[in-house]
Amino acid sequence: MDYAIPLRTASRRTWLLLLAGIVVLAGLGAIAWAQVGGERGIAAIAASSDIEVSGIEVDVSADTGEEAREEAWVEAAKLAWEKIEGPSLPDSQINSLVSAIVIERERLGPKRYIATLGVIFDRQRASRYLGAEGAASRSAPMLLVPVTVSAGTNLVYERVNPWQRAWAQYQAGASRIDYVRPVGSGGDSLLVTYGQTGRRSRVWWRNVLDQFGAADVLTPVARLRYTYPGGPVEGTFTARYGPDNIYLDSFTMTAETPEQLPAMLDRAVVRFDSVFTRALADGRLRPDPTLNLGSPDSDPAIQRLIELGRALIAQDRANREQATQRGSNEEATSESGDAITAAPIRTPPPEGSVALYTVQVATPDAASFDSALAGIRGANGVRSTGVRSTAIGGTTVVTVSFGGSIGELADALRARGFTVQQGSNALSISR
Repeated sequence: MDYAIPLRTASRRTWLLLLAGIVVLAGLGAIAWAQVGGERGIAAIAASSDIEVSGIEVDVSADTGEEAREEAWVEAAKLAWEKIEGPSLPDSQINSLVSAIVIERERLGPKRYIATLGVIFDRQRASRYLGAEGAASRSAPMLLVPVTVSAGTNLVYERVNPWQRAWAQYQAGASRIDYVRPVGSGGDSLLVTYGQTGRRSRVWWRNVLDQFGAADVLTPVARLRYTYPGGPVEGTFTARYGPDNIYLDSFTMTAETPEQLPAMLDRAVVRFDSVFTRALADGRLRPDPTLNLGSPDSDPAIQRLIELGRALIAQDRANREQATQRGSNEEATSESGDAITAAPIRTPPPEGSVALYTVQVATPDAASFDSALAGIRGANGVRSTGVRSTAIGGTTVVTVSFGGSIGELADALRARGFTVQQGSNALSISR
């Protein structure tokens, strides 16, 4: 027996399926936006070489609240000067060295002023009393990955957190460590995650570091334990560095209440800076040489040959231009009046100049991705690489900076064991 479905019912089912598909696509879009959208970025403050002293507590009473504040700021400058072991100076002279007062916390009453202040001294004016500091070398650019471990979660930039804020507000201008602090917005929350700190692949790390112009990575870990609601917050802090997550040092701190947590984290950041600076002085905080994949330093003799070749190419180009100019002049002054047809110059343009090419790589799994990128970086003539899109189980697109033509790049990749298909300005490779 045949059964016929009414046309109206079939049309209704079609519209329901379309509506369901739209809802699913909208949900996927919302999930993707939730991963990178929202207010999660905290820009780091501008670095300054001035001398900043924080955590100065003052409690001053006077006839009015305004007078108490003025006297408290003078007292804070004096206490800060003593904290950095400055010589004995009159209060007016100390105040002339102050460039700014930072209010960390304050309470102003009718006749009393209670506050925690930060004092910033102008380094150029204060150095004459503190003595000239020795010229100390700074570290290589270090990518900072601040990890918060609390209540079973591991956060970096997935959402705004106090540990990220403490590092963003840290004045690192006078530090010997060259911190590279991501904002944390947009794709930063997908690229720099807690899972990345456990990854050992140098290829992955090199791509991440290239995005931020860093040479290596520092990982300050803050493990926070809230004892009970409104009670003390216990912090265990661990300093690690490098793609192998090497242990440097650890320490503990306690905030009596959750309101005191930001102040505790600010002190922890200063302590971390001391740990990293000490490691730098001991020679332990050096960029991992295994991160320099496929970009070894050139031999001086080879570098001289390259420079000589460039000079010869430039001279040959100038000679061709002069010959072309002479041919034009002779044609214009020909006595017979017949046009002299110059033979076209079929010499190809000088090769060896750096160009950007697109290379599509078949990456069926993560191991093939690492192997392919390492092979491309190690090809002769490749200056640098950048991953435009990653597709594990599909085709990854890589931008390659190469010193030569696309044909030479194809030959260099074949020499590395790749099967190469050449297009007009792109290559498709596989193993």
